[in-house]
Amino acid sequence: GSFAKIMVDGEEVDSLERVDAFQFLATIQQSEVTQFVPVSFAEGEERVTVWYQRVMPGERLMRPGVRFKIDEGSTLLSKLDFVSLMLALFLGTAALPHILIRYYTVRRPRDARKSTVVAIATIGFFYILTLFLGMGAMVSGVLDVESSNMSAPLLAQNFGVILFACISALAFATVLGTVSGLIVASCGAVVHDLMHHFMGMKLSEQSQVRTGKVVAAVVGSIAILLGIVFKDTNVSFLVGLAFAVAASANLPSIVMLLFWKRTTARGITASILAGIVSSLGLILFSPMMWNIYGLGAANAPVPLENPGIISIPLSFVVLVVVSLATQPAHVSAADAQVQAELIAK
Repeated sequence: GSFAKIMVDGEEVDSLERVDAFQFLATIQQSEVTQFVPVSFAEGEERVTVWYQRVMPGERLMRPGVRFKIDEGSTLLSKLDFVSLMLALFLGTAALPHILIRYYTVRRPRDARKSTVVAIATIGFFYILTLFLGMGAMVSGVLDVESSNMSAPLLAQNFGVILFACISALAFATVLGTVSGLIVASCGAVVHDLMHHFMGMKLSEQSQVRTGKVVAAVVGSIAILLGIVFKDTNVSFLVGLAFAVAASANLPSIVMLLFWKRTTARGITASILAGIVSSLGLILFSPMMWNIYGLGAANAPVPLENPGIISIPLSFVVLVVVSLATQPAHVSAADAQVQAELIAK
């Protein structure tokens, strides 16, 4: 995209001087912006996508809720989809595996709480910066219309090779850090939690290390295959789905274990299974997946793009019901004391 008409204080100008972040957003709101809009149609056995330019007021572009209509022309479904995404992003942050595993690296609960505040503040600041990155890439004329995932690298390239190299290096470092954390969390969950504790398999240290390497290879291969399948999907949209799965599978167990004394191990297990199955099942039958299958998004059996509004409450309900149905006859004093200490902290 690019500026079709630049307006500053009600007057049209040919170019912009150096402006701060707020002046930049105000200029977009007053001006007219050219966007590239895709139109897809079938030509024989192939599907062709044509991109055409559309000029729209910047004020309309700056309106929130463009992805999900929540005011004019909105429907109950679009509002539910918006609420579902907000639930997933809000609750999923506290349930991501590669973030939860960091709590094992601190000595005191105070340090864990402090690191949580710092992490949330950093993530929130990054979310604010994405607004300026996206807007800057859109009006700079360097955005690849076929891939919205290239906004930041192409914007950096427009400012010179050095900045482009720094952004590219940071992107690779971020991806490697996140992927390594997820793989380590997956290995620990499968080898230590699932095989050793849940299934009762007695593995030596060498066997655990060897099994962990196999699990890492399998998880990495699955991630690569999924990356190939979803190569044309916007990364920010996939983040919402990942947060929904994390919130559905992990959040109910964490919250209820800390604040509800009657939580049982079977309730936690059932909640995790229900959260994973329901969230992934709803995603597999969603409009996005139906489009990938080539069946048309309008024909999807599940109209919601994000499963959070269904799978998260369902996981909580399953945990409560199963925990109430599997209450032990007697609770030892030691278990009661541990539960009380967790709640107090």
